[in-house]
Amino acid sequence: MTNILDDYALMSPLRHRNNWLKLAIVLFGLLAGVSATSPIPPIFIAFCMSLTTVTLGKAPLKLYFKLLLAPLGFAIAGVLIIAFFSGSGPELLSFEFLGYPLSVRTDGFELAMLVFARSISGMCCLYFLAMTTPMIELFAVLKASGLPESLIELSMLIYRYIFVFLDMALCIRYAQTVRLGYSNFRRSINSIGMLASTLFIRSWEQGDKLFLAMNSRCYDGKMTLFEVHRPVKVTELLLTSAYFLSTLALFYFTKNISIV
Repeated sequence: MTNILDDYALMSPLRHRNNWLKLAIVLFGLLAGVSATSPIPPIFIAFCMSLTTVTLGKAPLKLYFKLLLAPLGFAIAGVLIIAFFSGSGPELLSFEFLGYPLSVRTDGFELAMLVFARSISGMCCLYFLAMTTPMIELFAVLKASGLPESLIELSMLIYRYIFVFLDMALCIRYAQTVRLGYSNFRRSINSIGMLASTLFIRSWEQGDKLFLAMNSRCYDGKMTLFEVHRPVKVTELLLTSAYFLSTLALFYFTKNISIV
């Protein structure tokens, strides 16, 4: 069994802070990062979120960097396409690749850096929320916010069974591996087909068991979620206000600054 993000969120000291305040910080970071016209504010947001997650949230630094690597690859791919195939102005870099001329221009480079900074800030904001707040508490907050209960209950069941089936898939794959099920390409294709079919059958069986278990416990169409009310401390308000004001000040002073 491997640890999931919810395990680190349950062990995080920031778990015991006000959830509404953390949601406000994340929403502000997402909106500010997307609205920025310069890469500097999103980079500042990413730095603050990462520092808070690692230092105050006690998230393992190595794990945090590993989590950033997966979406970072997609962001870099998109940034390269933007840099080489969009924009105008003076050329910053020019070369030929397989006989095709490629060049990076000023506007394209600035747009690529802005998109990259926005992507990084958004990822850091979401990882801050995921690694400091357990999902069950987020569902309770969403229910208190007035979202439809059916949507919240479906989200809870989907989230729960993602990891049930993931653990099941890992166990089946391990059993296939020790039996040389992936020793060559043909066996690998056959093993993957057997894995998919077994998961489908198990998911159907788990759904029947879940339905039976909920009916036996007098399920009436509603799941009870309890929201824990935690007061917001003065130091938390001061730090949050300083973060908001610093970000807004960067917005004002960097709106006309060019990075090239």
